[in-house]
Amino acid sequence: MEASEGAQVIITSYDLLKRDRAAYLGRTFEYEIIDEAQVIKNAKTQGAKAVKEISANVRFALTGTPVENRLSELWSIFDFLMPGYLLNQKKFKERFETPIVREQDARSLTDLKRHVMPFILRRMKKDVLTELPDKVERKMVNEMTPKQEKIYQGWFIKSQRAFAAELQANGFGESRIKILAILTRLRQIACDPAMFLEGYDGGSGKLDMLEEVVSEAVGGGHRILIFSQFTTMLGHISERLKALGICYFYLDGSTPPLERIHLVKAFNEGSMPVFLISLKAGGTGLNLTGADMVVHFDPWWNPAVEDQATDRAYRLGQKNNVQVLKFITKNTVEEKIYKLQEKKKS
Repeated sequence: MEASEGAQVIITSYDLLKRDRAAYLGRTFEYEIIDEAQVIKNAKTQGAKAVKEISANVRFALTGTPVENRLSELWSIFDFLMPGYLLNQKKFKERFETPIVREQDARSLTDLKRHVMPFILRRMKKDVLTELPDKVERKMVNEMTPKQEKIYQGWFIKSQRAFAAELQANGFGESRIKILAILTRLRQIACDPAMFLEGYDGGSGKLDMLEEVVSEAVGGGHRILIFSQFTTMLGHISERLKALGICYFYLDGSTPPLERIHLVKAFNEGSMPVFLISLKAGGTGLNLTGADMVVHFDPWWNPAVEDQATDRAYRLGQKNNVQVLKFITKNTVEEKIYKLQEKKKS
């Protein structure tokens, strides 16, 4: 930070800003511009506080995901841009978030739009990148194997009982973590019960479908990104690829930054046909235009997160049409998640 004295522009990261926040106090900047502004969606984090402490005459926020999970995330970004404009967080929740989300109040939604739209410039990718090729999305539905389905139904009945007991004992507000754990287990079974059942040998309908899709795609010269939220699942996918004799790269949260750069460069140069990526670790910050096919092996609650992952391939520099395949296991919680995604998009 000492070397920045006299500089006209200072570029830093959110992590470095938290470390150096004291060095910025007492200085006033003409402009403060934050990219990936969804990083400050939680106003209570140290990163959000550090960004908002800086004194600047004009502020800009750039993001492809202004709202990921709840409307209070939009409030936090506006709290950075114009503190107090959307009231404090408690009053924002009372006036806008609760009526809009829980009560589907059209008047409150219209009122919020009236407040924020004059300060938002929305640029659609198709308007900015006019040379970008087409993107085609498809839902790929698979059935479970007989043994997988039997396990799923057993866990589903067990989960219903556990869910009812938890709600009765603690109420919904205190039971969210337990409910999320129940749903996560059902999602894992829909992917592959072997993720947590030791000795399971009943197969996975979704893995079988992936094997078929990848074999055909690689044989046709396509290059594929495969995303999953579960690193254990990525391990199972890698075993299938090895059995097929298909080479791949692998990236998750434990991959060192320098290695990430090397893997991206090597993939884009064509050294491997498949890249296995953890959704959380590789959903942002990667340019993988060497791929022309994206597979979302398991659906995430929020479509914006999946879209960000897809955009690793569908971005400036892409020369080919991009196929996006969303794998959904029939008669499971994944179908409910997919419907929730469609609702959130609207």
